Amino acid sequence: MGAFGDQLREWRMRRRMSQLELALDTEISTRHLSYLETGRAHPSREMILRLADQLEIPLRERNLLLVAAGYAPVYSERPLSDPALAPAREAVERILRGHEPFPAIAIDRRWTLVAANRAIPPLLAGVAPRLLEPPVNVLRLGLHPEGLAARVLNLAEWRAHLLARLRREAELTADPALEALYQEALRYRVPGSAGPIRIAANDVAVPLRLASDAGELSFISTITVFGTPADITLAELALETFFPTDEATAAAMRRLVEQGATQPGGAGSSG
Repeated sequence: MGAFGDQLREWRMRRRMSQLELALDTEISTRHLSYLETGRAHPSREMILRLADQLEIPLRERNLLLVAAGYAPVYSERPLSDPALAPAREAVERILRGHEPFPAIAIDRRWTLVAANRAIPPLLAGVAPRLLEPPVNVLRLGLHPEGLAARVLNLAEWRAHLLARLRREAELTADPALEALYQEALRYRVPGSAGPIRIAANDVAVPLRLASDAGELSFISTITVFGTPADITLAELALETFFPTDEATAAAMRRLVEQGATQPGGAGSSG
């Protein structure tokens, strides 16, 4: 962890902002900002948080800025099981359950699976058991040759979509673990049958087209985050919900979830 001024300058350059732009947005002089970056001036805690807001620095990294300047961290990090996060945990569980019979998952910043609803297990047939051992990484699960990639019918498009999303998140957070995951995913073998990237003219979003025993399943997804988190765990939590693009997929998912619910141990949902 570097000095406060070095970290501030790195974040400003990462966001491709000039000193003048950041100074205007934060309503301070460029001279004062320059002094902060060179260590000639010491920031108040309030100034650090104002700069962090303008630079859209994640909460985890805001704590690092505060510590580098000699202040205590502001943002807590509790496990989702903590009683203080009970309302948020209940909200997550309600969304996952309420989205059934369609798939929904909750993941953290590093794409680790936090929770899933009952529609997820039926889609994982044929996945290598080692990829399902906790902690499950959803990016690895989706793109690894021994994961879902072998059954993704539009792998070229879906892979490009996930890699672009991961690349953006790595740049936004400056998290070396995300950069390492991105580099790992680039090395995955891609079958020749994946073909070039082709987006159909009538597609409104890149779908996930998945081969299954129930036939071809097609989904588009949305991502939900907590709007005003003050806890690192909540700030880094994302809920991805998948919606069927056709009635055949919707009907197949209803059957798969109903079948799973009637099997021993099949009544559980998130967790």
